[in-house]
Amino acid sequence: MIRLLLLAPYVGLLWVPFYNFEEPELFGFPFFYWYQLAWVPLTSLLTYFVYRSVRHDG
Repeated sequence: MIRLLLLAPYVGLLWVPFYNFEEPELFGFPFFYWYQLAWVPLTSLLTYFVYRSVRHDG
């Protein structure tokens, strides 16, 4: 069940009209860019968390 967390980045980035906006800006970056860039470390953390949770499963 914990493996379903790996679908979060896919679903979060799949539907482009959800994040196709310029506002709000963060450090001068439009929302469109920083939203996608925020998923990079978040995805790695989710992958690590799922790996640590299921690595002892047979």
